[in-house]
Amino acid sequence: MRILVTGATGFIGSVLVRRLARDGHDVVGLDLWEPTPGLPLKRFVRGDVRDPEAVRDAIAGCEAVFNLAAAHHDFGIDEATYYAVNEKGSQRVCDAMDAAGITRCCFYSSCAIYGDAKPPLLEDATPAPTHPYGASKLAGEKVFRAWCARGGGRTALVIRPTITFGPNNFANMYSLIRQVRGGKFVIAGAASNIKGLSYVENTVEATLWLWERHRNGYEAYNFIEKPDMTSRQIAETIARSLGKSKPGPTVPMWLALLGAKPFDLVIALTGKNLPISSMRVRKLFRDQTKFEADKLLATGFRSPVPLAEGIDRMVKWYLAEGKDQAAVWRQPPAEVQKFPR
Repeated sequence: MRILVTGATGFIGSVLVRRLARDGHDVVGLDLWEPTPGLPLKRFVRGDVRDPEAVRDAIAGCEAVFNLAAAHHDFGIDEATYYAVNEKGSQRVCDAMDAAGITRCCFYSSCAIYGDAKPPLLEDATPAPTHPYGASKLAGEKVFRAWCARGGGRTALVIRPTITFGPNNFANMYSLIRQVRGGKFVIAGAASNIKGLSYVENTVEATLWLWERHRNGYEAYNFIEKPDMTSRQIAETIARSLGKSKPGPTVPMWLALLGAKPFDLVIALTGKNLPISSMRVRKLFRDQTKFEADKLLATGFRSPVPLAEGIDRMVKWYLAEGKDQAAVWRQPPAEVQKFPR
């Protein structure tokens, strides 16, 4: 099958491309950023998912679409851009699928759509997003739901992963590993809050497991590794992989928040995205992100890589090469990007 993957050169997208190619599919990629050497794409279109011409160009000759293109960082993106990429970009994809006669797609949403929703956070929970990212992903889901409602054999599989990590990712888990290794990590309070995680290879495996089984209409699935880990357990797992007896000292929550105040001031004055802030302390050690994966597990799927092993694999990558690489933040600009055809 010839499949279009939007966001193909991104963190999850590149893992998905390799997995689809390994299964014998011809994969076409659409992205704002050029692919790294060796990414097994039959064709690559440098383009913006907000640009109808680019999407039409990329989708030509394809039979299905995986829409992973997204504005997803929680810092440095304005609200309008979240909606332009995650909602309007989804509409561009749906319009192009209709023009090309394609009726089958997968959309990557996010557990961020739940926000302040009341637990348990199953797929039928009423979303209450608290950030433009989650709200715009929910808007994107509605685009695909409306597209499916038009009938004609249209089918959309929606995947809602939580924080996804793994080798070649420079986000939250990377920062934790770096801080624990450097002896700069401090645990605030009990750190007994659950932090839902998704190891990237398992995320892709779950996606394709469901892809092979989903044939009718619109269906959404959460993806979270089970069993859950607390923030303390995550830090302790990282420490063990690094050969440390513990991740760092424990201090009262109030003291950690007090220590973060100077960083808050610098962020307010400069707009820089610093690794320490009151928001980050609360987010890591107090806020809970517990989502449920009962619907997925009921299909018989089990993650091939246990969560602790996934963390260990990322630590090994970090030690081997990640620590020497500079993080590149792939943030879509506010303006739609046009590239020569």
